[in-house]
Amino acid sequence: MPGGRYRVLDDTDIDKIHEAVLEVLETVGFAGAIPSCVDVCVAVGAIFENGRLKFPRSLVEDTIAQAGRHFVVHGRDPKHDLEPWGRNIYYGTGGAAVYMVDAVTGEYRDSTLLDLYHIARVAHEMENISFFQRPVVARDMEESRDLDFNTCYACVSGTTKHIGSSWVDPTHVDESLKMLHAIAGSEKQWRERPFVSMTNCFVVPPLNFAEDACRCLEAAVSGGMPVLLLAAGQAGATSPVPLAGTIVQEVAEVIGALVYVNAIVPGHPAIAGPWPFVSDLRTGAMSGGSGEQSLLMSACAQMAHFYDLTGGVCSGMSDSKMPDQQAGMERGYSHALVGNTGANMIYESAGMMASLLGFSLESLVIDNDSLGAAIRTVRGIEVNDDTIALNVIQDVCENGPGHYLSHEQTLSLMQTEFEYPNLSNRQSPKEWAEVGSPILVEEARKVVSGILNSEPGTLLDGTLDDKIRADFGVRFPREAMLPVQFDT
Repeated sequence: MPGGRYRVLDDTDIDKIHEAVLEVLETVGFAGAIPSCVDVCVAVGAIFENGRLKFPRSLVEDTIAQAGRHFVVHGRDPKHDLEPWGRNIYYGTGGAAVYMVDAVTGEYRDSTLLDLYHIARVAHEMENISFFQRPVVARDMEESRDLDFNTCYACVSGTTKHIGSSWVDPTHVDESLKMLHAIAGSEKQWRERPFVSMTNCFVVPPLNFAEDACRCLEAAVSGGMPVLLLAAGQAGATSPVPLAGTIVQEVAEVIGALVYVNAIVPGHPAIAGPWPFVSDLRTGAMSGGSGEQSLLMSACAQMAHFYDLTGGVCSGMSDSKMPDQQAGMERGYSHALVGNTGANMIYESAGMMASLLGFSLESLVIDNDSLGAAIRTVRGIEVNDDTIALNVIQDVCENGPGHYLSHEQTLSLMQTEFEYPNLSNRQSPKEWAEVGSPILVEEARKVVSGILNSEPGTLLDGTLDDKIRADFGVRFPREAMLPVQFDT
């Protein structure tokens, strides 16, 4: 679905930001580069002096020109393949919430590996959620290896859509790649269709490389895994308070990482992910649901268009603690603005509560409706001789019956011209009362329960799963994957 009608930046704004990005990379550069990063970047023309790695303008421009673009983001099932370039948009999940939210009682509890698997299963059934990035942290995994490997395992067990995950140690990346090779059929088949990407927070803003993340980045690139280069400065805290200055810093950080990636493997599939966040400067807390957040994400999507790079931003990170009116308001304008900008990969778009601290399965289902409506606004209005409908107007007015309900055009287009929500109630008050006055959250819970109480259709092949369990010591018991009665 192509977007791009909304432009928060005009061409002059974009040119100014681009020039500032080049200036930052050439004169400020990055601190904290690990030796392997310095070596590969200097070999292609970067300059390392006084502890900072700097990128001359010519190197940056050459990298952008030669960077990988127009690459398919694969699902394990090819029907979920994505084409995130130009102004094509795809909404998906994402985040690292540490709590699950009970949407009825309002209680928050620690998120677990089983929660992650359940979220993957529900997201798999949501037609407006195109990819699945891990949205919660499995806090019952005490060792970092168990967290990294089992997170990846739970995701690929729950959905055949494209998956995004994270790792904290390159040896964990290598181990996960061995599992992914087995699932794909071989290393060669994996490299041809890599269906898992790494979300990599390579930088600690402002402009400091994160050592462990950089080592994982190198392992992913060498292993043929696509990477989301994520820079998440917080305006007024770890990036400048003016929104334009924050955009400059975060885009510069991502372009610097793009040089790094291409120095390792030229043309490697990398998603440009400048994710500047907003602080409520009265308290210092993140404000994911703010209007300023939507402006920043839309502007960063425009910068990705300017460079003709696949861009990844975020949307719908409500500050509300529950799937309530505040959550609906914040998600509504966020999804509409960011989607209509034409952002390619839109993360965090469903289920996230409390500025990314919590996740709600009921909200995941509700947000699927919200995303459907947002996608319809992106599609816009088709104007041609048929849709102007002059002949239909004349026919109805002259030949009757005085309305369009039974007209051939209405019947032929009713499923394509309009978006119909799955849960949002459009009954009259009388009809609504006659069916028991259903409440949206309760209806969403029924949908979640129906999915989780059914036989999962996306589990790994049993023989393959047995081998993975034997080879890697999976911490997720198979009986946990059986149908369950949902209870938060």
